[in-house]
Amino acid sequence: MRFRHGFPAAVQRIAVVLALAAAAVSTRAADSGLTLKVAARAIEPGELMVVTVTTPADATSVSVSAFGRRAGAYKTGDRRYEALLGVDLDQAEGEFSLSAEAQTAAGSSTASRTITVRPKTFRTRTLRVDPTFVNPAPELLERIERENALLQQVYASSDPARLWSAPFVRPVPQPANSAFGTRSVFNGEPRSPHAGTDFLSPAGTRVKAPNAGRVVVARDLFFSGNTVVIDHGLGLFSLLAHLSRIDVHEGDLVERSALIGLVGATGRVTGPHLHWAVRAADARVNALSLLALLGGPAAAP
Repeated sequence: MRFRHGFPAAVQRIAVVLALAAAAVSTRAADSGLTLKVAARAIEPGELMVVTVTTPADATSVSVSAFGRRAGAYKTGDRRYEALLGVDLDQAEGEFSLSAEAQTAAGSSTASRTITVRPKTFRTRTLRVDPTFVNPAPELLERIERENALLQQVYASSDPARLWSAPFVRPVPQPANSAFGTRSVFNGEPRSPHAGTDFLSPAGTRVKAPNAGRVVVARDLFFSGNTVVIDHGLGLFSLLAHLSRIDVHEGDLVERSALIGLVGATGRVTGPHLHWAVRAADARVNALSLLALLGGPAAAP
C-alpha cells in the first residue's frame, strides 16, 4: 500500500506504472530545502496522486494542496512524508499549482510546482431503471436531500490520523465491468457521471473492507441502497453500495478484509453488483487507481 517497509513487489509495480504513464514529476525549492515528488498513473480527471515530500529537518506536520483542496501527510521514513490528493472527476484540464508546507522547530517551509492536468473523455451509457429513481416523487426529495447532506458532512469530517497500515485489497474477487466516470443517461435523461467502479459480482458475494478504518455510514440510502462508508483517515474514504446485507455498524473500527456485507441489488440498479467509490481529499477518484498505487500484488486489476 505505502511505498515503505518491505513491499518491494508493490514498489516495482508502481515503477512500471509510472514508466508507462510518464506521470511522475518532482521539484526542489532551493530556498526551503523541501523536495516535492508526485506519483500517479496519469494526471487527469479521476486519478489519484501520491505526493512525497522530503523535508530538510524532522517536521511536526506536513500538508499538501492543489485544486483548492488540502490533505495532511503521514510519515514514511526519515524526513519523508506522503499525502494523497485526487484529481476530481470533473476537474478541468490545464496547469495548476501543487504545493507543500512543512512545520519544523525552525518554522515553516514551503515548496510548489506546476502540474498539468490532461483532458480525458469518458464514454456514455444508457440504462433503463425504475422511474422512481429518475424522477423521485416530491415526498422522497426531503429524504434525498437529507442523505446528500449526511454524506457531505461525513466527507468533511475525516479522521486526522491515518487508520490504515497495509496495502489496499479488492473488496470482491470479480473484475470491474463498468468504467469510472461514465456519463449516465437513465430512461433517456442525463444524470450525474458515474463516480464509482462497478464489479459484476453475483448476489450474495462477500464484500470485504478494502482497508482498515472507521465505519461512518452503514444504512439504506435512496440511490445507493444498503451502503457502507469507511473513513480510512486523512481524507480517504471508501463507499460500498447496493449491498443485500450490512454486517457492520456505524462507529465500528474494521480491519482490512473484514466482512462488511453481501453483494445485492438495492437502490438504483439494473442487477446485482458492487459499486465501490473512493474519495481522496474530497475528490472523486477511480478505485482502480487506488489499487494500482497503494495496493498489494494481489490487488492489481
